[in-house]
Amino acid sequence: MAEFWAFLWSWQGQQWGILAYLAVLLANALLNVLTLPRLGRSPQAGNEPGAWPTVSLLVPARNEEATIERCVRSLLAQDYPAFDLWVLDDNSTDRTPAILARLAGQDARFQVRRGTPPPAGWLGKPWACHQLAQHATGQVLLFVDADTWHEPAMVRAVVGTLLHHQADLLSALPRQHVESWAERLTVPLIPWCLLTHFPLWAARWTGGRRFAVGVGQVLAMPRASYRRLGGHAGVRQQVTEDMALAQRVARGGGRWLLCDGTGVAHCRMYRTPAQVWEGFGRNLYAVFGGHLPLYLFVWLWLTLVLMGPWVALALGEARGFSPPLALLALAIQAGTWALTLWRLNLPPRLLGLFPLVHGAMVLVAFHSLGQGLTRRTRWKGRAVHVPP
Repeated sequence: MAEFWAFLWSWQGQQWGILAYLAVLLANALLNVLTLPRLGRSPQAGNEPGAWPTVSLLVPARNEEATIERCVRSLLAQDYPAFDLWVLDDNSTDRTPAILARLAGQDARFQVRRGTPPPAGWLGKPWACHQLAQHATGQVLLFVDADTWHEPAMVRAVVGTLLHHQADLLSALPRQHVESWAERLTVPLIPWCLLTHFPLWAARWTGGRRFAVGVGQVLAMPRASYRRLGGHAGVRQQVTEDMALAQRVARGGGRWLLCDGTGVAHCRMYRTPAQVWEGFGRNLYAVFGGHLPLYLFVWLWLTLVLMGPWVALALGEARGFSPPLALLALAIQAGTWALTLWRLNLPPRLLGLFPLVHGAMVLVAFHSLGQGLTRRTRWKGRAVHVPP
């Protein structure tokens, strides 16, 4: 027994532990890749309007002058037979209101509303989505972010899949477009984390209450489910309101579904290094619900798992490490990234960047920790105070 514990605490013992953990991540990613539903592959109703529920497309927009026109035009071009489009200008300080005013007069299905500032106890995006839901008339509420754009079949694919699975909440991972170096080193970590660390495949059998996931870039709920579960009023203080909505659905005994939407939806989340730093700093710590010990444990462990093999490779056998085990660990890491890039239609050339992505991930994680501890951050030019 003494020899076992000595081995466990040796450098080689820790390398074997890291290797086992990475093998679990690879297996989980493979199961997720094989079972993740793809939008557009479920049986759908016919083309006549009465065969489909009415849909309200809801877009919160704050300082989105670079993206809002493409988003709106792509939504108005949907081949769905019965929808209306509502955009809430969330007190933008750029050209967003002027762009929306110009577009609003071109299609009777399109309505623009000017939002009011968040009242006490509300964060900005939940309040914007809540206001949109108050205006909506559709039987299905489909929230999309203003930095997304869509293929004409997107709404039909979302609603068809929602109905086929009888889900209370459906969200989709769009195809992420990454053009700058800051985007390439950070944005891919979102789908990688989801596919490697969340057992999405098990949600089909367990109901997914422990690992419910929502992605607000494309998120649909039947109106009845939205009201029954409290809507955005129930997540009014959540920075990651999409995740909180999915978890609320799961706790209420509802059915949530995460889909591959890369064939019908596109997104470019950030355009500048400052936006990347601000966006990830705001969101990453919030995903953990403010649980500081859990956050520290997870990121210290991930730092060891992701960076440890490089240290072992550099120091070699002279320091008690095993270079072959380190190489095997790096090969498994590369395998998880290859699966992620392939399944979610990301550029294959990003595979060569995964060591740098891991390094950037660790830096962003500790930046987000600082933001979370002070409970103050900024988003879209607005100061955000996160409630305890």
